[in-house]
Amino acid sequence: MVFLFAKSFVGMLFVEERSLRRSLSSSELTACVGLVFVEGVALVGGLERVDDWRGTKRSYFLYLEVVFFLEDWELLEMSKAGALDLASGLGGKIEKDDVLSAVDKYEKYHVCYGGDEEERKANYTDMVNKYYDLVTSFYEYGWGESFHFAPRWKGESLRESIKRHEHFLALQLGLKPKQKVLDVGCGIGGPLREIARFSSTSVTGLNNNEYQISRGKALNSIVGVDQTCNFVKADFMKMPFPDNTFDAVYAIEATCHAPDAVGCYKEIFRVLKPGQCFAAYEWCMTDSFDPNNQEHQKIKGEIEIGDGLPDIRLTRQCLEALKMAGFEVIREKDLAVGSPVPWYLPLDKSHFSLSSFRLTAMGRFITKNMVMALEYVGLAPKGSQRVQLFLEQAAEGLVAGGKKEIFTPLYFFLARKPQSDVL
Repeated sequence: MVFLFAKSFVGMLFVEERSLRRSLSSSELTACVGLVFVEGVALVGGLERVDDWRGTKRSYFLYLEVVFFLEDWELLEMSKAGALDLASGLGGKIEKDDVLSAVDKYEKYHVCYGGDEEERKANYTDMVNKYYDLVTSFYEYGWGESFHFAPRWKGESLRESIKRHEHFLALQLGLKPKQKVLDVGCGIGGPLREIARFSSTSVTGLNNNEYQISRGKALNSIVGVDQTCNFVKADFMKMPFPDNTFDAVYAIEATCHAPDAVGCYKEIFRVLKPGQCFAAYEWCMTDSFDPNNQEHQKIKGEIEIGDGLPDIRLTRQCLEALKMAGFEVIREKDLAVGSPVPWYLPLDKSHFSLSSFRLTAMGRFITKNMVMALEYVGLAPKGSQRVQLFLEQAAEGLVAGGKKEIFTPLYFFLARKPQSDVL
């Protein structure tokens, strides 16, 4: 059964996906989705009519891919959207035969596999690099190009909220055309491209993961910002820039990977011009977190292993670290508080959405089975299923942390480097 599923899935649906994308208009795809919903008809690759699409894994995948075509046509043309793209990127720059070993080594850094916080901090470069080599294709497959959460308004899609969240950061920094901006921990550059186009600035993305940089450069070229935006491979604890280089610096859910917040913020302080600002969204435990509560510790541990974190700091620890680094804090707020739509909603198993289908419980279930099939037929490296499993573990921890209000990925601050930067 697994072989037949894998054969039909690999040999028909996702090969035909390419021709679907090229040959069907949006209206035709809408009609296709309607047929899948109402009549249960599979139109790709000459597949037979199915009486109940919910009962067949094959039509699950067809449904999934057709919905994603409609979700954002331009993004899917540009980003890695299909299953074979996911398979080809799994493991990043790690040799395919070495992926399983890398998964073993990554897992052993974390508490549930016998690791501890000090070991994670001491080996943060190796741990975080392994993490992003292993998960980047999953992130891009599920989230698109911007790997972060956002507060949402009612009636606003996830993608709209993510763009607004990025624009908010640019506006808080007061970015002006032609300024030199640094994105610390830029991922594959989704926010970098959005902010550069929104503000007409030149943005440098700092990232220590070679695979993510290669993806970012390719995407920059596609959208035409490769002449004004670039990537630098480096550790944000040891930045290769002269003092006072940038007009503004921002970080979006990235400096949480730093083993030492003060050291990271000091490097940002050093490369920022005097009188200019640093803005960020940080992953933090809130004041409601109780370190003596076993359930709270379990949630924290799930987030750490599923998201490549050495430790998750409290909001007040981030605030104190900024001050110790020399910054003047202009404003700070947990943007999760008072958000009309919870930031964790896309991951909540009780939630269903067509516009972010891959993140829903059904979408993740399909991805799980898809990865199993890809690994079975040899298109995905061994160990891929285990990566998907610890990402699922992260999703459960994030939702639980959000519901209990002990964790936030939306701790915002805006801080200024004084005109006189002598500490």
